[in-house]
Amino acid sequence: MATSTYNCFCFTRKFKMGEVQPPDDVRRVFEAYADGVGGGGGPTISAEGLRRFLVESQAEKGIGSAQVATLMEKLRGGDAGGAKHYFEKIVKPSSSGFLSIEDFYQFLFSPELNPPMKHQVHQDMTLPISHYYVFTGHNSYLTGNQLSSDCSDIPIIKALQRGVRVIELDMWPNSTKDNVDILHGRTLTSPVEIIKCLRSIKEYAFCASPYPLIITLEDHLTPNLQAKVAEMIKETFGDMLYIPGDEPMKEFPSPEDLKNRIIISTKPPKEYLESNEAKTNGSRKSSNSNASAERTSVEESYEAGAKDLSDSKSEASNDKDEDESEEEEDDPKFGKDTANQYRKLITIQAGKPKGQLKDALYVDPTCVRRLSLSEQKLTRACTLHSADVIRFTQRNLLRVFPKGTRVRSSNYKPMLAWTHGAQMVAFNMQGHGKQLRLMQGFFKANGGCGYVRKPDFLMKMSENGEVFDPSVPLPVKQTLKVKVYMGDGWRMDFSKTHFDSYSPPDFYTKVGIEGVPADTLKKKTKVIEDDWIPVWDEEFSFPLTVPELALLRIEVKEYDLSEKHDFGGQTCLPVAELRPGIRAVPLYDKKGTMYKSVRLLMHFKFV
Repeated sequence: MATSTYNCFCFTRKFKMGEVQPPDDVRRVFEAYADGVGGGGGPTISAEGLRRFLVESQAEKGIGSAQVATLMEKLRGGDAGGAKHYFEKIVKPSSSGFLSIEDFYQFLFSPELNPPMKHQVHQDMTLPISHYYVFTGHNSYLTGNQLSSDCSDIPIIKALQRGVRVIELDMWPNSTKDNVDILHGRTLTSPVEIIKCLRSIKEYAFCASPYPLIITLEDHLTPNLQAKVAEMIKETFGDMLYIPGDEPMKEFPSPEDLKNRIIISTKPPKEYLESNEAKTNGSRKSSNSNASAERTSVEESYEAGAKDLSDSKSEASNDKDEDESEEEEDDPKFGKDTANQYRKLITIQAGKPKGQLKDALYVDPTCVRRLSLSEQKLTRACTLHSADVIRFTQRNLLRVFPKGTRVRSSNYKPMLAWTHGAQMVAFNMQGHGKQLRLMQGFFKANGGCGYVRKPDFLMKMSENGEVFDPSVPLPVKQTLKVKVYMGDGWRMDFSKTHFDSYSPPDFYTKVGIEGVPADTLKKKTKVIEDDWIPVWDEEFSFPLTVPELALLRIEVKEYDLSEKHDFGGQTCLPVAELRPGIRAVPLYDKKGTMYKSVRLLMHFKFV
């Protein structure tokens, strides 16, 4: 009987897990500040040596012996300030208070102890709100796309937890016309009751920032329901609600003045006080005349002129959004008492342009207001009336919202709005994408409080009314040098087969600037093959003409020859907030959630 022989070949995957070694630059810096000898005879850094390093090499200001002692204590405690998960082995400083090269390296590679930005609010918060960019959401209640997703308070809660300071609610009568729902009107989105949204807003309003929360209301209600909403708002928020005085505001309050307060922004209701004769003959002309007589100066500035802003049918058809869809027929009739219940809650009076674009940007010296423009109309305004837009935003608020065709909740490029001083650049927060990452990165500034002071050049005006012109080429103000040393943490946060089933990952890093067109630049490192702890040690230079608005984009990719490159983490950092020196940069997933362990070791230098 014949026998068969079977040969079995077994292959074992080998993943490269080398020891994490400090880069040469780290060793050189350590040697430069080493001023002691450890128990093993090797060089060490004392508390005073560490202080000198922080002041001289890292450009830290106000670092004294007390702060250094606290830092040493955290390292001695073995948790690196909460960063123990970054390292497989924690080397504790000796009881004598000296740091070995391993201790020093662990300190530098800890985002908690050595972050690329400050975590505290450090800007002047006592200026009017018009001096700040404000983290703004669009259709904050939607869980997904703009046409058929559910409406819920959950996206509102998530936005507040991320530091968003402007929440938008679209108010519509419910099916029985006796209560108010929040939904995207004239779509298939399912509603959520307004009271549920208001209660969640109250609970989470200041969980991430103590600075004022603005609720923008898109109002599609009858007078009786407006009064009902006014009562719900007052009862729900109580003392948290800011109620302005009766006189028109000549200047907005500051974020500091409105700390831990909720403020309402919407278009004031019109008041129709018709005579019996006007009611009898039903004269629309008389009704419009009476209505016009009752309008405030704020409302008049919104509705000056009869020409629609869009000059072409194609632009008008693509520019429709619920933010702009207002009924052209007369508002329902009601008395002053009913109107005042709702009107008196409005701190920031809002409106949309119904005349010449230049007229809509008129700056009224007697009052301040908010104007809303779609992304398309903003482009038109910045093309035709750039200076008027900037002058308007020096005192008033400009809100920009996505065009109606962004049904998948995508977002537009925010830089045009920022360079023209628009404070409320409203974004869909439901998904993810490059533009949303830029927005999230922009508002990491100023401690992530949701308010970022606008650059001084956007707030200046010459005696003859001249303001900043974004179209004029500017000289290079400074150059940012970025060095990417290495990365680590993927081996802890990802499975061994996440990037490649048969070998370790092949990582490379993309580094670039997003800013004004002259500053925008993209670069990338070489690919490091088969290594979970890639060492690139590459430096890039970025000349900047407007560093105040520049964002540093960092993204790690895993190279794949046959398929789309895998995502390995990203972050976006405001250039103006970067701390010089060697820094640990934590990376985030596509939705903006920070990974537990993944980070890069980088060096920043301004020339």
